Amino acid sequence: MNKAYWKESVIYEIYPRSFMDSDGDGVGDLAGLISKANYIQDLGVDTVWLTPIYASPNVDYGYDISDYYEIQPEYGTMDDFKRLVHEMHERGIRVLMDLVLNHTSDQHPWFQQSRSAADNPYRDYYIWRPANSDGGPPNNWTSYLGTPAWTWDDQAEQYYLHLYNARQPDLNWDYPPLRQQMYKMMRFWLELGIDGFRLDAINSLSKDQRFPDTNQEKLQANGDIFTKNGPHIHTYLQEMNEEVFSHYPIFTAGEASKVRNQDVLMYTHPARHEMNMILSPEAATLGRSREDEFQSQNWTLEDLRSVLSRWQKDIGEDGGWFGIYVSNHDQQRMVDTFGDPETYRVESAKMIATLLMTLRGTPFIFQGEELGMIHNPLLQEIGDFKDQQSLSYYQLMVEERGEDKEKIMQRIRRQSRDHARTPLPWNESDQGGFTTGQPWLPVHPKHQELHTELQTQDPHSVLNYYKSIIRLRKEHETLVYGDFKWVLEDHRQILAYMRWMEDEAWLVLLNFTGEEAGYELSCAEVAWAEQAVFVIGSYRDHSDCTTGLERNGRLLPYEAVVYRASGMRE
Repeated sequence: MNKAYWKESVIYEIYPRSFMDSDGDGVGDLAGLISKANYIQDLGVDTVWLTPIYASPNVDYGYDISDYYEIQPEYGTMDDFKRLVHEMHERGIRVLMDLVLNHTSDQHPWFQQSRSAADNPYRDYYIWRPANSDGGPPNNWTSYLGTPAWTWDDQAEQYYLHLYNARQPDLNWDYPPLRQQMYKMMRFWLELGIDGFRLDAINSLSKDQRFPDTNQEKLQANGDIFTKNGPHIHTYLQEMNEEVFSHYPIFTAGEASKVRNQDVLMYTHPARHEMNMILSPEAATLGRSREDEFQSQNWTLEDLRSVLSRWQKDIGEDGGWFGIYVSNHDQQRMVDTFGDPETYRVESAKMIATLLMTLRGTPFIFQGEELGMIHNPLLQEIGDFKDQQSLSYYQLMVEERGEDKEKIMQRIRRQSRDHARTPLPWNESDQGGFTTGQPWLPVHPKHQELHTELQTQDPHSVLNYYKSIIRLRKEHETLVYGDFKWVLEDHRQILAYMRWMEDEAWLVLLNFTGEEAGYELSCAEVAWAEQAVFVIGSYRDHSDCTTGLERNGRLLPYEAVVYRASGMRE
C-alpha cells in the first residue's frame, strides 16, 4: 500500500461557533480557538478541520457563504485567521478548511447579479429554469429540508435550484467561468498556507440537467439519484486537481453521500488524480430512516459490520482511501447512537474511540467526543433549536401537514444536529468556561462531569483514553496500513477484527451492549495467542493487566480490549 501522511493523520473537527468564545458574545471565535491550541496539541491530533468561517448570514451557520474571501465578523478577522494558521503550524498541526462548492448564500453578489436579468454575465452561475406547463417547478425533486428543490424568483421570472435551503441556491458547475472563479478562490486560501480542504457535498456538483422527475418516495432529497455522482463530476474534479490541488503540498477530503464502492475508488484512486479520500458517512446514519431522516430505525451489530465491511475490505484493499467517523456537526453524538449515555457513558465513549482508532481509514474526531459528550436535555421546545433542518421539519410536519406536535418534537429532540453543536465545556463555571456571556446554544447541564479541566486530571477519563489510543495508532503502522479480517463474524454483541502487517498482528474486541458478552476464539484465529500481549482496554490500563489473550473470555458492558502479537504471520 502506498504510504502518505494523510493516511496516518488523526483529524480533529472544530465547529468554531461552539469551541471557545474570547469576547463574551456567546459565540466561539478564532481568538478563542487560538487560546486552546495547546489543548489540541496535547490531544495528539495532527490536523484540525475548521467548519466554514467565511462571511455568512448564518441561515446554515457558515454553509451559506456570502463572501468566499472574507472571515465571518463574529469569528474575527483575516489577521486572526493568519495567526491561527501560524499557531497551529508552530505546534506541528495542519489546518484543513471546509469549502462549500455546491451552493452559496442568496446574499452572495453573484446570485444578486444572476437574478437581476436574463442577459447578466452572472446569470449562468446558478441553475435557472422556466416554470412547467402548469406554472409549477421544473420537476418533483425535494431539498434536504423536505421542501421543493425549486423556488420561484419574481425578479428573474424563473425557478432556481437549491438542494438545501431556498436561501442556498445551487451553483452551475456546467458553466466554465464559474469553475474558474472557484479555482481562483481556492488558490487564494492555499496561498495563505492552509494544508488542504474538506470539500462539502462534493459529489453533488454535477447534476443531470435534463431534470427528470423521480419516482423515489423520500421526504428529504427526493431525486438524489439525479444529483449525486452526476454525469460530469469526475471531469470537474480532475480539472480541479489539475488547476489547483496538484500545485500545492496538500490533501483533500470529500464529503460524499450515496456512494457505492466503485464511486469511492474512482474519486480516490491515485491514478485518477481527483481527491485523496472520501468521508465514510454510513455508520453515523445507521439509526436514521432512509425515507425520513428525523425518524429513527432499529439497527443491529450485523448492520454495522456490513457497513464497515464495504469500506474496510472492498474499498480499502483496492487502492482507494477514506476518512472514517462516527459523528460530526451533522450527526447526533456517537454515545447516543452506539452506546448508553446514562449508565455507561464513559465506557461507551472509550469503546467507540477504540473502534475509530483501530480501523483502516483516516480517523476524524468531532470536538467533544474526546470528552464523551452526549445529547443536551435543555433542547426541548422548538424555540430552543437553531438548526435549520429541525426548524424546517417542524414547520413542514406540524404547521403545514398538521402532524401531532409532541410526536414531531420527540423526533427533533432525538435527531437534531444542535445536540452535537452545543458548546464545549472547559471548566465547572456557570457556562462551562466557554463564554462569560449567554451562549448561542445552552451548555450541557452536566458540564461539571464533562469539562476538560476535570478530565485532564483524571487518568481514567475519556479524554486521557483518547490521548492514549491516538498515540497508539500513531506509533504502530499496522493500525494504519495493516490488512483487515473479521473475527467472531456472527456474534450479536461483540464486534471483533484483526489487523496485521508482515509478522505483527492485532486483535480488537468490542462489546456493543450493556450486558456481559462471552466469546470463544477458534484455534486458527489465535494461533499466536500465547504471544499476544494486552495493549489497551476501556476498563483497565497497562499497569493492572499482565495476562495474555485467552481463547475463551468475557467482555464487560461496552468493554473494549486490544491485543498485539509479533513474530507470527496471519
